[in-house]
Amino acid sequence: MSGVWIFDKNGVARLISNPTRESFEEKDPIYPGTSTAPGARPRVLVYRPTNQVIRSYSELEQRLGELGWTRYYNSDQPELLQFHKSANSSHLISLPRNFDNFRSIHMYDIVVKNRSFFEVRDPSQA
Repeated sequence: MSGVWIFDKNGVARLISNPTRESFEEKDPIYPGTSTAPGARPRVLVYRPTNQVIRSYSELEQRLGELGWTRYYNSDQPELLQFHKSANSSHLISLPRNFDNFRSIHMYDIVVKNRSFFEVRDPSQA
């Protein structure tokens, strides 16, 4: 038997034979809106000008709107929440519709496209 043994919170072990990041994630996140893989540190998205921790999509949409991003409604992908910078730009931010599935990879996508306005931090430093 090869693979990775994972212990849940009740002390029960299970074998993951072909581990991927998704296979380590719990069904109900401990910290909503963060990575929950064992050993992964939770992260938060911070709006730098006001030092505000983004805790919902409504807060995020407000801040992105101030930076010129607008909602993009795509009926072909209803499971995604998307924002685009302008009609002349190819920049697109795609996020899961449920904020509980908002992970650090989505946070870093926002940071890369808005470098001086957002950053990802450890919650203890937020």
